[in-house]
Amino acid sequence: MEPIYTATAVATGDGRNGHVHSTDDQIDLDVRVPKEMGGAGGATNPEQLFAAGYAACFHGALRLVAGKAGADHSDSEVVADVSIGDNGAGGFQLAVGLEITLPNVDADQAQQLVEQAHQVCPYSNATRGNIEVTLTVA
Repeated sequence: MEPIYTATAVATGDGRNGHVHSTDDQIDLDVRVPKEMGGAGGATNPEQLFAAGYAACFHGALRLVAGKAGADHSDSEVVADVSIGDNGAGGFQLAVGLEITLPNVDADQAQQLVEQAHQVCPYSNATRGNIEVTLTVA
């Protein structure tokens, strides 16, 4: 692969109770273990950041394929739910649920566009075969 763009982020402090920033200073955030995982909460966490990135990336892919198909993608939306759980081997794993809304497209075409976007999206390509990703057309 020939890179088009490279994003660089740095984590410091105590891992999930630390700080992350991008080298271009566009991201500068504390991270905390969520209360649901026994932490203090009160700041973002890696799962939220992954969910935000996946939602934005998939939405971009969706708008790209919909535009090429001449489909009306106005008012479209992607909601990403990223879950973390025990992998049964002493570690953790992620699962993703994407809920996609294309209100101005009929259900069959919306499903086709979502499947096409899933083939185009870099996050989908990176996670395919590694974690469970569920696509739901709302």
